[in-house]
Amino acid sequence: MPPAPLPSADDPLDVRIAELLADERYLGHPLRDLLEAMIERMGQQLTRLERITTISDRYQSSAREQMCHLSRRYDQQIRKLEKAIRISDRYQAMLADLNKALQEASTHDQLTGLPNRRLMADRLLQEDHRTLREGTTYSLLAIDVDRFKGINDRFGHEVGDKVLVALARVFRNSLRDYDACARWGGEEFLALLAGADLATAQLVAQRLIEAVRGLQVDVPDAVVEPRVSIGVAEHRSGERYNDVYRRADAALLIAKQNGRDRFLVAEDPRGDAAPPPQALC
Repeated sequence: MPPAPLPSADDPLDVRIAELLADERYLGHPLRDLLEAMIERMGQQLTRLERITTISDRYQSSAREQMCHLSRRYDQQIRKLEKAIRISDRYQAMLADLNKALQEASTHDQLTGLPNRRLMADRLLQEDHRTLREGTTYSLLAIDVDRFKGINDRFGHEVGDKVLVALARVFRNSLRDYDACARWGGEEFLALLAGADLATAQLVAQRLIEAVRGLQVDVPDAVVEPRVSIGVAEHRSGERYNDVYRRADAALLIAKQNGRDRFLVAEDPRGDAAPPPQALC
């Protein structure tokens, strides 16, 4: 039987074994047959090992390719997810901006940016509750633009809107941070002076009158110098804001009848004498 192939012809031990198996002197020797069988078994095992290694290499290569494919798909899914998250974030931001705009539109005048009648009514109700709870006071200024219809008729509604915006800016700048001024309707505004008694309210009203007197609104080929009239009323015990507003509005009407561009203090509901005319303006 021909000798089995040795694992490596370059190994000295393998070469020596091959020479012994080829030597005719050892034919029939019992150890020769055992050695030859052992070498053949080693060759078979080496062949199987090489086959297993080849299969393993192919499997590992396939596994690597599959892992690379899965990794690419994973990366693609991650990129899609990131894109979806970015879109969702933008969508959420848009919704937040829209909700904010809707909230702003429901509580503020779109032209002047001032609180509207609805928001002001809520603030006045809160002030009533605070006054009742803490025993404090507040005052209201009912403000109306003098001869506003004439401004609209002469210069147009666009100029009229420009005048209202300018007046709103003057009112904001002339009041304290914790006061409030709202566009109550048309050319009428309402200011809430939190914690202000009648004397303080008169000083604020005078300051508003003077601030408006310094206002000039430039229009094509003309300058509009608006004026306002103001009715002033302080909250009294037992009143609600509607009562205070009615008194301020009545004083506003008298101020306009008495020549405009001035403020007037409302009558006290308790029947006390009103301040002397020289204290009014």
